[in-house]
Amino acid sequence: MSNADALSPLPATDRPDVTARLREALLGASYTADGLLELLGAPAYAALSRSETVPALRATRGETPLELLVRLFLLQQPVPYARVAAILPVDACLESGWLVRAGDDEVAATVDVRPYGGSDGEDWFIVSDLGCAVGGAGGIGSRAEGVVLGVGGASTTLAGLTVRTPVAAALDLGTGSGIQALHASRHATRVTATDVNPRALHITGLTLALSGVHGADLREGSLFAPVRDDERYDLIVSNPPFVISPGARLTYRDGGMGGDDLCRTLVQEAGERLTAGGFAQFLANWQHVEGEEWTDRLRSWVPRGCDAWIVQREVQDITQYAELWLRDAGDHRDDVAAYQARYDAWLDEFEARGVRAVGFGWITLRRSDAAEPSVTVEEWPHPVEQPLGETVRAHFDRIDYLRTHDDAALLEACFTLAGEVVQEQVGLPGAEDPEHVVLRQNRGMRRATRVDTVAAGFAGVCDGTMSAGRILDAIAQLLGEDPVLLRDRTPAQIRLLVEQGFLEPVG
Repeated sequence: MSNADALSPLPATDRPDVTARLREALLGASYTADGLLELLGAPAYAALSRSETVPALRATRGETPLELLVRLFLLQQPVPYARVAAILPVDACLESGWLVRAGDDEVAATVDVRPYGGSDGEDWFIVSDLGCAVGGAGGIGSRAEGVVLGVGGASTTLAGLTVRTPVAAALDLGTGSGIQALHASRHATRVTATDVNPRALHITGLTLALSGVHGADLREGSLFAPVRDDERYDLIVSNPPFVISPGARLTYRDGGMGGDDLCRTLVQEAGERLTAGGFAQFLANWQHVEGEEWTDRLRSWVPRGCDAWIVQREVQDITQYAELWLRDAGDHRDDVAAYQARYDAWLDEFEARGVRAVGFGWITLRRSDAAEPSVTVEEWPHPVEQPLGETVRAHFDRIDYLRTHDDAALLEACFTLAGEVVQEQVGLPGAEDPEHVVLRQNRGMRRATRVDTVAAGFAGVCDGTMSAGRILDAIAQLLGEDPVLLRDRTPAQIRLLVEQGFLEPVG
């Protein structure tokens, strides 16, 4: 094992007194997400996610407590012992393993500690292996099997997607550094966090304790193995090791199963672990296989008794995908022959399985036990507005509404136009009538959908005071159309506008 692959010993988890004192000292020095942004400025702060530390190093050349802490815990720079002693309980941190001696008169951190702001303004801290708070494993070129990453784009995406209603029990499966467990602690009475990597569970314990969160149940094991047969959860979240790779080199990303079997297994087994009405939410990769519709592949993953909403956010061809994850591990820094050999191995694996591309996206299950479950599989690569948890919850509420309202009931119902929906008319310049009308959302999924002039007029009139049928009768009179025919052909468009969130039922 090379030096780049060696992992540092971790701080002790059985010294809550030291951890509490360290947290108090960090907060006292404004070592928080807001404090970090104010100190570094937006450009230097953003550069950290690109593995670029020079701007942050330039912004922390002073001797203030906050600058010293950023150099120590985020940029992995040795700091004079005497300076740290004025800020932190340095001897206790040395004894419990948060710090180590570096030369005669300096100390260094054994782990990354990154300030992280909760959705309600909480001041949390994410602990990860050295170098993994800035740019992930690729930022330091670490190929240690058990390396544990800090905050990344996938982590924050899943946190923003998660439905945040109060629940009795939540499960964070494959917890990593504990980010999802932290969020769940704010609205779940009981939080269970699992991981196949014991180092990840140790780091999760540090993350939770340093963030002032206590009482989570940490369990070692793969997938649902640590969960008892009689346990059920109101919320299951997972940012699993979803990378489709030849072999399992890195625990944090490679699931060790062939192809996309890990993600499929995770989704298929989640249904029986959910309470009635419970949600399971995942990030996942899936294969686009020659001769198979990717939507059909994903539909086959949905467990019995569950509604599902699956959104494909991105598709990469197999060369792009291999290059992305080879760089993630820092393989591009190896000699050319070794890099090419690994690249070949990825392409061999894909060709053997008939894979032409890999999709990435979100999977949400909701346990409904409906006679005819609703399964929506769609592609939406466009910008969205995070957080989306409320948008996800509302989607399934609308599915329930539509399931219990036939066309006749829809015509008797009243609707309102959702907030911040605008209408766009598309056609040739100077034309009297538009070729088509587009309704566009400026919130949530920021959807756009094409409608005819009747549906556009209908949506514009919906203010919750008139039934859909009465509105259509008025439109028929204005257009000189048969109201019976209009009532017959319009409910399908109303149903689509409700499903996609453009119209909201009243009552």
